Amino acid sequence: MADDMDLRRKRAYDNAVAEDGFRALVDRLWPRGVSKERAAIDLWAKDTAPSTQLREDWHHAPAEDWGVYADRYRAELAHETAPALAELAETLRPHPVVTLVYAAHDPEHNHAVVLEEALRAQLGS
Repeated sequence: MADDMDLRRKRAYDNAVAEDGFRALVDRLWPRGVSKERAAIDLWAKDTAPSTQLREDWHHAPAEDWGVYADRYRAELAHETAPALAELAETLRPHPVVTLVYAAHDPEHNHAVVLEEALRAQLGS
């Protein structure tokens, strides 16, 4: 990856710490109940978040549809949001530690997991 960048994920509801490095919020909507001060966000990358339609579909889908959702989001990242993904990767490139901040409750089944995978590919890890 770009100069050994440490790329991480963290919920918006968890406390920000110095070890998080550069914090990028990767949700289209601001997390409910989280102040801008508490969030300590360096960049709000909402253009790389899933489309409103995909987000709404995911909220109404059963958990076993994770693979379908992830594939649909990968397709969005490869097409509709490809320029925003490339721009985000370039913005993050100079930072040694980057934390992707998201609001979802499930740490393993959320769009930040897919976005991290796409960023790692963009950054050449």
